[in-house]
Amino acid sequence: MATYECSSCSMAVNASCAKCDQPLENDQLTLDDGNVVQISICRSCEGKIKSPQCCGVDMSCSV
Repeated sequence: MATYECSSCSMAVNASCAKCDQPLENDQLTLDDGNVVQISICRSCEGKIKSPQCCGVDMSCSV
């Protein structure tokens, strides 16, 4: 399971899919304009969400 941590305040979070009850994993999504967005993905149902934010910035995840 991916652990996301805030670089400003050290808050950390783990997440799981409510539909499948599987741990979410860190991944990246490349947008049509070439920008890369950090996401969390469920490998079971392929659901995706934008990765969490804290203190106004994306929380980081070391893989």
